[in-house]
Amino acid sequence: MATDPARSRWFVLVLVRLVTAAAAVLGIVLLARAQDVSGKVTGGALVLISLWSMAMVPQALARRWRSPVE
Repeated sequence: MATDPARSRWFVLVLVRLVTAAAAVLGIVLLARAQDVSGKVTGGALVLISLWSMAMVPQALARRWRSPVE
């Protein structure tokens, strides 16, 4: 049986969402536990980047993988 490319693409989308959510949680932990300003800046940057990636990367991949219009 041939593998369906939609199934592997769906797994990639789910993996991207899970990794970016884990990065956001890590950033929040860094923000909460940081003692100095550099740690808080790093944690805040990680949260912002992961939230942006969570919104944009799956959408961009879905657009790229969209079936061509006939």
